[in-house]
Amino acid sequence: MGNVYDGAFRTILNDCRKLILPVINEIFDEGYTGDEEIRLFPNEHFLAQQDEADKERITDTNFTVYGQVAKKYHIECESSLPDGRITVRLFEYDAQIALDEGEVTEETLTVTFPNTAVLYLRTYKKTPDKMRYVIITPGGTVQYDIPIMKVQTYSLDDIFGKGLLLLIPFYIFSHEKSFPEYNSNEQKLAGLQAEYQDILERLDRLEHQGKIGAFYKRTIIELSNDVVKEIAQKYEKVQKGIGEIMGGAMIETEARRIKIAAENENKRETARKLIKNGKLTIEEIAECSGLKLEEVEELANLQLV
Repeated sequence: MGNVYDGAFRTILNDCRKLILPVINEIFDEGYTGDEEIRLFPNEHFLAQQDEADKERITDTNFTVYGQVAKKYHIECESSLPDGRITVRLFEYDAQIALDEGEVTEETLTVTFPNTAVLYLRTYKKTPDKMRYVIITPGGTVQYDIPIMKVQTYSLDDIFGKGLLLLIPFYIFSHEKSFPEYNSNEQKLAGLQAEYQDILERLDRLEHQGKIGAFYKRTIIELSNDVVKEIAQKYEKVQKGIGEIMGGAMIETEARRIKIAAENENKRETARKLIKNGKLTIEEIAECSGLKLEEVEELANLQLV
C-alpha cells in the first residue's frame, strides 16, 4: 500500500485516536461511547526467521481500548488486490503481538490474540467479506473470522450518520474510477467539488455542536488533501479542484504545529512547577516533564532571575 495512505491512517489514529472507536463499533458490533481510554503500543515487531536475520514487520495499528474490560485490537489498512498474502501477514502480526505480551507461569505460556480487522480502501470483485484463520493444533482446531470493512461502500450519509469520520480522508477512493471523466468534464468535476464542500460544512456543524474539536477537523481536512494528492497524481484538474475546496495540501500541517506547541507548553509548565517545588534534581525534572535537560536548565535559570 502507498506510504501516503499508510501514513494518513496512522496519523489520524495517533493524533485523533478517539475516531477509531466508531469504526470498532461498526466492525465488531461494540458499544464504545467515546469516553474509553485508548492506549497505543509499538507497531514494530521482529519475526524470528530460521537461518537468517530477524525480519521487521510494521503493523498499521496495535492498541488496547479500556472499556468495561480491556480489549486489544489490530487493524490494517489495505488498498491492494487481495491475493492471500495479506492474510499470512496479518497472522504473522497477530502471533507476534500475542507473543510479545505473552505470560509464562509455571512453564505454561498464555498468549492472547488481538481482535483483528482489515480496512480495504479499494474494493475488487475478489475482495471477500471476511478472512479466516484455521489453526490446527494437537489439542484441537481453532478457527475464527477476520472482518473486513470496505471503505468504498460507505456513503457520506453513512460516514456522518455513524460517526465514521476516520474514513473521510479515504472517501476519494469511491470516485477513483471517474477521475478521467472529472478531469475532462468541468460539470462533473463541479459535482465532486460540491461533495467536498458538503464534507466541510458537515465538519463545521460537528465542530459548532462540540462533537469534534478544531484540531480533529483540521487534521481530517489536511489528511484528505494528502490522500487526494497521491491518488490523483495523473489528474491535475482533480487535484486542483479538490485542493481549492479543502485548502490545499500542506507539508507540515497547521494542526500538528498547534498540537506540538500545546504539548511543549504543558511540558514546560510541569517543569516550572517542579522547579518551584525544589524537591527534584534537574535531571529528574527533565525525565518527569519530557523536556531535554538543557531546556529544564534554561527554565531554572529564568526562575532564578
